[in-house]
Amino acid sequence: MDRNTTVKLAKKLNVTDLSGEKVMVDFESGKYFLIKGVGNDIWDMLGEPITVGEITDRLLSEYEVEENVCLESVINFLTELLKLDFISAE
Repeated sequence: MDRNTTVKLAKKLNVTDLSGEKVMVDFESGKYFLIKGVGNDIWDMLGEPITVGEITDRLLSEYEVEENVCLESVINFLTELLKLDFISAE
């Protein structure tokens, strides 16, 4: 996965907001994921296909963080979602 990879939701999940955290559950597989902080921002961007670079650029416009640190963190987060089959990447 790199800046040019396009990611999108792979399936509809049950998402619940709990005091600034999101709990996502896939009842078909029993997989779940808890996200908080910037992860919420990333998740909200996945409503339509978007590149890793676009996600990184949007976060850089909102948060004070070095670009390479932001990009690496975005890729790590998306990789976890990909392992859970919550998103697909092209």
